[in-house]
Amino acid sequence: MNEIVERYERITGQFTDRVRGVPADAWDNPSPCEGWSARDVVGHLTEWISAFFGAQGVDFPPLPSVEDDPVTAWETVCATIHAALADPALAAKPVETPFSTQSFAETVDMIVTGDVFTHTWDLARATGQDDTLDPDQLQRMIAGIGAMPDEVLRADGMFGPPIDVADDADDQTRFLAYVGRRA
Repeated sequence: MNEIVERYERITGQFTDRVRGVPADAWDNPSPCEGWSARDVVGHLTEWISAFFGAQGVDFPPLPSVEDDPVTAWETVCATIHAALADPALAAKPVETPFSTQSFAETVDMIVTGDVFTHTWDLARATGQDDTLDPDQLQRMIAGIGAMPDEVLRADGMFGPPIDVADDADDQTRFLAYVGRRA
């Protein structure tokens, strides 16, 4: 299995564990994303991933409503992207993003894996689950996000303004503060 697919599976697997772990009465809990519930976090990911990659030629099956079945909606999107990564022609297909043109697989690695990674913390916080982030991906995100110009990073509300943290804050707290979240 190549590195991109392994990383996608590891990070989406951690998010999927949190999705499956949401208590039935916690889906409407507020998340750290202003104005979003736990259900909205899952809805955001299922909607943008299926819309963006559907436009890139990925054939998504009909998705259940996140309102009715957020677990199955997320699992369907996750499995569909995994299947697309397994198709060599599609994985190599050039995709234009706001940042650059790169392969479909590289786009999944940069955008999907990164967004799912950050929202893992949001969902965990909203639903009282373990909010510890994957340490290897945390280091990748710190390096990658630190290299992005602030006007790109914070465009269109992608991330909130940075929050000050104590000098002795751990890497996860520093990362979350940099992307506008209070740990």
